[in-house]
Amino acid sequence: MLHDGPWLALQDEDGGPLVVGRAGTDADHDTAAHHHARGQLIGCGRGVLSVGTAAGTWIVPARHAVWLPPREVHWARMHGPFTGWSLYVAPAACEMLPPAPCTVAVTPLLWEAALRCAERASAAPDAAQDRLAAVIVDEIRGLHPQPLGLPMPRDARLLRIAQALLAEPAQQRTLPEWAAWAGLSDRTLSRRFAAETSLSFSVWVQRARLLRALEWLAEGRAVTAVALELGYDSVSAFIALFKRQLGRTPAAYFGRKG
Repeated sequence: MLHDGPWLALQDEDGGPLVVGRAGTDADHDTAAHHHARGQLIGCGRGVLSVGTAAGTWIVPARHAVWLPPREVHWARMHGPFTGWSLYVAPAACEMLPPAPCTVAVTPLLWEAALRCAERASAAPDAAQDRLAAVIVDEIRGLHPQPLGLPMPRDARLLRIAQALLAEPAQQRTLPEWAAWAGLSDRTLSRRFAAETSLSFSVWVQRARLLRALEWLAEGRAVTAVALELGYDSVSAFIALFKRQLGRTPAAYFGRKG
């Protein structure tokens, strides 16, 4: 679908277009760690995409995209049937774009411009393409990050806790219990976790579960099964939290009945 090839490197080496686009479909595909000389915006039309870097993981649900600055090493995984596109932005133009990875909600204008850019990927550059590319860069510059990223702590003890929670998100240990498990004080865990991830420990745990829920729901798992596997006391509690965070119930979010 969005697999990269030698053409992209050549585009950068020979002073190619300001923006290059690709679009397509795929399912349950994993992409090994790699990077691009260009900045990359990956848009999701259907399904859910996980994109990871050394700093954390970003979840990309439908009508959202993830921005990756030039040379950001990343991997990706598609959850369920996936439709989407990628835009590759020339390095010079990326100086005015976000300096770090982030998930963004895509405006209708940017969405249609990305699809048009992908349609014209094989066409000879012309003035119309230049204008379209300029619009795309302006739209990316105006996007606002969404709370769909999960930054990882750097401290080895905190990282051990984070990895244990990601492996078993239903765990119900309290903050003091996690601190004791990792061999540090409650205060140190609370203070350093917030300093290294910009999230409180409780918010980080909640977000980790929410992002895992998005992945599992995109893969077709039932809402009830996801709620129970994530350790929620009731399905209604999970649905309420999902709606509070994302504005819709899981069924509405994924276009399901019931």
